[in-house]
Amino acid sequence: MTTRVRWLCCLLSGLLGTAIAAGAHHGDADRYNQEVITVTGVVVEIQMVNPHVAIIFDADEGGKAVRWHAELGAREPLIKQFGWTPSTVKKGMKLTMIGRRVKSGAAYLNLTERANIVVTDTGKEIYRTANFGQPAPTGPKGTLDNQ
Repeated sequence: MTTRVRWLCCLLSGLLGTAIAAGAHHGDADRYNQEVITVTGVVVEIQMVNPHVAIIFDADEGGKAVRWHAELGAREPLIKQFGWTPSTVKKGMKLTMIGRRVKSGAAYLNLTERANIVVTDTGKEIYRTANFGQPAPTGPKGTLDNQ
């Protein structure tokens, strides 16, 4: 095999690997409602794993406990930016979360955009995205319409 052919094979392998890696990370465009909702519930479990931390909690909806799944970003930013430790969120804690619900209507909350978490009993804020409190995007597929 000539040097040129080997070089071409390496280049193609690298491009293919990059394409696969880029496709592996997903966006949430048009998967969640743009308006935020507030849900209060009791933590059942926290999963401090990558690529997304998850808080599983039960919320009372009309006298019935509904199991919710709240998705945050990766664990490292929670540790570095917000000082989260294994005791920040524990089973049995009551949290009030503001985030975007999945469009299907399932009990699934995205906490990566315009989101906030407060410990309900103390009022202590333990998480806030940089764009919390900003209005929902209005352009196509949730993009900002600055025209």
